Amino acid sequence: MLMMLHHPTIVRDRRAAPSARQRNVSLRSQRPARSMSTLATSHDTLGWQDLDRRHYLHPFTDSRALHARGARIITRAEGVYLWDSEGTRILDGMAGLWCVNVGYGRRELVDAAAAQMLELPFYNSFFKTATPPTLALAALLAEVTPPQFKHVFFTSSGSEANDTVVRLVRHYWQVQGQPQRKTIISRWLAYHGSTVAGASLGGMRYMHEQGDLPIPGIEHIDPPYWFEQGTDNDQEAFGLLAARRLEERILAIGADKVAAFIGEPIQGAGGVIVPPASYWPEIERICRKYGILLVSDEVICGFGRLGRWFGCEHFGYTPDLMVIAKGLSSGYLPIGGVMVSDSVATTLIERGGEFNHGYTYSGHPTCCAVAERNVRILRDEHIVERVHDDTGPYLQARLRELADHPLVGEVRGVGFMAALELVRDKASRTRYAPVGEIGTLCRDFCFDNGLIMRAVGDTMIIAPALVMSRAEIDELIERARLCLDLTLAAARDHA
Repeated sequence: MLMMLHHPTIVRDRRAAPSARQRNVSLRSQRPARSMSTLATSHDTLGWQDLDRRHYLHPFTDSRALHARGARIITRAEGVYLWDSEGTRILDGMAGLWCVNVGYGRRELVDAAAAQMLELPFYNSFFKTATPPTLALAALLAEVTPPQFKHVFFTSSGSEANDTVVRLVRHYWQVQGQPQRKTIISRWLAYHGSTVAGASLGGMRYMHEQGDLPIPGIEHIDPPYWFEQGTDNDQEAFGLLAARRLEERILAIGADKVAAFIGEPIQGAGGVIVPPASYWPEIERICRKYGILLVSDEVICGFGRLGRWFGCEHFGYTPDLMVIAKGLSSGYLPIGGVMVSDSVATTLIERGGEFNHGYTYSGHPTCCAVAERNVRILRDEHIVERVHDDTGPYLQARLRELADHPLVGEVRGVGFMAALELVRDKASRTRYAPVGEIGTLCRDFCFDNGLIMRAVGDTMIIAPALVMSRAEIDELIERARLCLDLTLAAARDHA
């Protein structure tokens, strides 16, 4: 089996951390003494791995397999780089987990957290109270989001935000005198979180199998995955065909029973599925025709990843609700939310009475203070515009140079989000069997050669920090090509 092969050449990079930059001020000279948890060196890696085996359950992980190999211990980060406990420098091609948009080591975010913790580390929003950081962030979000949004409901994550969507959408229709409108339509290969409602909205069958999911009232249609499904059509015709599956499902369920359609602008964890340009306008037309709420899950695409503040702006549609998280704080502290359009918010405020939903940490003041500073960095340093005008097009152009590699069947992406499809035969788009092994092998070569790329089946995906420079993009491409070469060599040796 491919993933059991011994790896050939491994290139180690133990260069020192980059010097301070204007866009990413170094913290090293200003940090206090490190805690024991950050003093990992080569001789104590085994100790950290032992603690990991004995005490820590990882998300989305085969624990037995991980224990056999040992976890990689990440000890520090700066800019677009990580360092592990062996001193190896790693180029983070995934911005943590799609989230560290402003890069690691931003002193301004540390200062915002420290100042707020000293003044008011926490208070809740339940008892007819609010805190200044919560209100300041809500007001700032009303400025940077599309114009229909003036209200936000805060959560601690994207998963919680999508749970909130289910509750809010159904409450909205009940207030409107249409309580039978409960069904929410999503897509296969969508990812909307890992809570019961979030995983139900998502279209990952392997998640459904473990939890008797989805819950009632959730339906799925096929995604606009042209590489897998659309080879008999040109992309724009396929986009219309894929969008019209929504109308077919609405009519099958009954339009008076459908509450909303939810989708990511680009399906991230499903493999960076970029829809044709025809897709989202047709989805919106169908939603408006049947009076169905349109929900844009911007957890990954939001806050600049596609070169616009939000993915719906790139694809040209106007959602009624917008789910946010990840880039909202660049992952420095956990926070998420749901942006609520004026029409929906007015109904809920004027006629909805009490909304019996919320979280202990809704509007957490320290998380909000950090998120506000993060959004201001994105705005004041014109990071989103830079991705749109300069580094995004450069990254996409450099990635498309990899299309000539024998393993690569397609390169696709927008801004700072992209995918490489790995195939056995480029002409027929035939994948290796079993699906997933060649992707896992390539991912492991990346890890061993100082690059983090994620494998989704046999699709390699990247979503780096939005502050990545052209020189760092060049390094990413160089390392990616090396790892593709090593993967191809291993596959040929196996054959």
